[in-house]
Amino acid sequence: MNILITGGSRGIGAAIARAVAGPGTRVVLNFLQNEAAAAGVAAEVVALGGEALIVQGDVRSEPDLKRLADAAGPLDALIHNAAVGVMKPYDKIRTSQWDLTLESSLRPFWLLTKLATLRPGASVIGITSLGSRQYTPGYAAIGAAKAGMEALTRQLAVELAPAVRVNTVCGGLVRTDALRYFPEGEQMVAAAEKLTPMRRVGEPDDIARVVSLLLDPRASWITGQVIVADGGLSLV
Repeated sequence: MNILITGGSRGIGAAIARAVAGPGTRVVLNFLQNEAAAAGVAAEVVALGGEALIVQGDVRSEPDLKRLADAAGPLDALIHNAAVGVMKPYDKIRTSQWDLTLESSLRPFWLLTKLATLRPGASVIGITSLGSRQYTPGYAAIGAAKAGMEALTRQLAVELAPAVRVNTVCGGLVRTDALRYFPEGEQMVAAAEKLTPMRRVGEPDDIARVVSLLLDPRASWITGQVIVADGGLSLV
């Protein structure tokens, strides 16, 4: 199996790489700046019996996406995990920051899927968050981008069927480095731990395991879906 993960050098992307690694699996790890971190994840993939390739590239750049698609080759899975965004109230967001946010997640979900060579039976999987469907402070731009990815999931699922399945995993609050950019990150964690029926926030491995489930041949009847993995937080 040949799998491409954008933003694969840390956090959820790195967890996905570890979850899918194994004999007979080639994992292509895209990274933007931290080559050392990407190399570390690649070493973990190899230690688990897989093959790894790291490819630098900015998912906002069409030439970089073309180079990434060419380097990856024919794919069995394309995981859209990379994202950069601005955390500000809507009226404090500059136009350039709005564009940066949508161009780092929503646009490559469309464009890299278009540029990649997807084998028959392949899966395309996006990664979003609960801010796509409910209010989160400072999440106007990122929430709009993630909501767009969820809408595009349904469009692509129909247009790429029956050869390719397209799904998205929508995560609740997950403990990653991104939390430090939230205006009240620690308070959000404390509140989520109290409110979530499972009584904890998510870990990157929680999202990675759902991705693994969607890649399993037994999930071959699932397409066009947004799978929420949030410990029940969205229910309360």
